[in-house]
Amino acid sequence: MNELKFALKVTFPIFFAYLFLGIAFGILMTDAGFSFFTSIVCSVFIYAGSLQIVMVSLLKAGTPLIIVAVMSFFINGRHIFYGLGFIKRFRESGWRYPYLVFSLTDETYSILCSVDYPKFINRSKTDFLISLFDQSYWILGTVLGACVGNFLPFDMKGIDFSATAFFLIVVINQLQKYKSKIPAFVGILSSVLFYFIFGPEYFLIPALSASLIALIILRDFVNIRMSKVSEDDES
Repeated sequence: MNELKFALKVTFPIFFAYLFLGIAFGILMTDAGFSFFTSIVCSVFIYAGSLQIVMVSLLKAGTPLIIVAVMSFFINGRHIFYGLGFIKRFRESGWRYPYLVFSLTDETYSILCSVDYPKFINRSKTDFLISLFDQSYWILGTVLGACVGNFLPFDMKGIDFSATAFFLIVVINQLQKYKSKIPAFVGILSSVLFYFIFGPEYFLIPALSASLIALIILRDFVNIRMSKVSEDDES
């Protein structure tokens, strides 16, 4: 019971974010012609946050699975690096281990990294409950969105912009959080360049690939710049 109360407490801020994003996803799926059941299955077995929202337009457009797979890697590949720091911790959770790996989203990761567990609760059990509650919030939002989407009396055209708006918020948050603006400039430059070279239908994969390569090459330079900015701020 202590673990349950603690997990609810620390995940409560995630509730509203995931609820409304889940609603947007459910509405998008309904508007794209997918069934209520398909929407729920996606949130149960895919559960990838931003990727789920992007996935709707990709599936609706009949995008080849290889393109979907590549985009999935670029959008959610960061979770690989998230997981590396939790391998030992998750393995100690026994049967909960596979689910903890599967459900490690950005928000769950941030909680697990920052939470200070009281001595009287079981950490492995609480990790599991935190992950489970976060996904439950998303699924609840999906259910509501899928239900509402079938009965909304107005035209749903334009709601797919929620994916664009979501990524804009993420970009703005990253710009405010990190000292170096080089990654943002690299991404913008690559996108604009390949948009004009390949057009709106084929620019994304080359742009993502070029950005990844450029940031790997510039990694040390970016770290040095961030260190200098931090030293200047402290002085």
